[in-house]
Amino acid sequence: MSYGDIMRVDTTGAGPDTSQQDKLSVTGVEASQAMAQTDLYRMNQYKSIITQVGNEKGIAPALIAGIISRESRAGNALNNGWGDGGNGWGLMQVDQRHHTPQGGWDSKEHLSQGTGILIGFIVEIRNTFPDWTAEQQLKGGIAAYNFGARNVQTLAGMDRGTTGHDYSSDVVARSQWYNTDGDF
Repeated sequence: MSYGDIMRVDTTGAGPDTSQQDKLSVTGVEASQAMAQTDLYRMNQYKSIITQVGNEKGIAPALIAGIISRESRAGNALNNGWGDGGNGWGLMQVDQRHHTPQGGWDSKEHLSQGTGILIGFIVEIRNTFPDWTAEQQLKGGIAAYNFGARNVQTLAGMDRGTTGHDYSSDVVARSQWYNTDGDF
């Protein structure tokens, strides 16, 4: 099953709050790409399992890498595998308030769970918005991964209410960078 082409998804990239994490003087796609590049060294140690999970689940490994970069900075933002005030587990920050985390924080099992959750949201957005293109549904699923499918209301305001009000746009831009420059 195809979930859309991450390279064909429109994106504006990171907003000012997100780009400030790295004290960047730029915003947008350029900021997202800079943050993805910063995370590349750490991300490469997970490349094999990211690729395996992506291939098994039928989703672009670069998208998994983009989520990992945004959620945990490839593990750099975690404390013993935990983030988000102790609510998020692992590289993909599976929220323990909604899911029982599986596997070690940097394991294939964890990435399979996080990717499965993402796919569930993409399918839910596809069913809710059948007239959207596959790429719009993919972006909606990415936004839902951050704040739930019921909060995805419109194309234009898709990220309104997500962390930094830019979650899906930032993840898409990072994913596109990982696809082309990060070789995922």
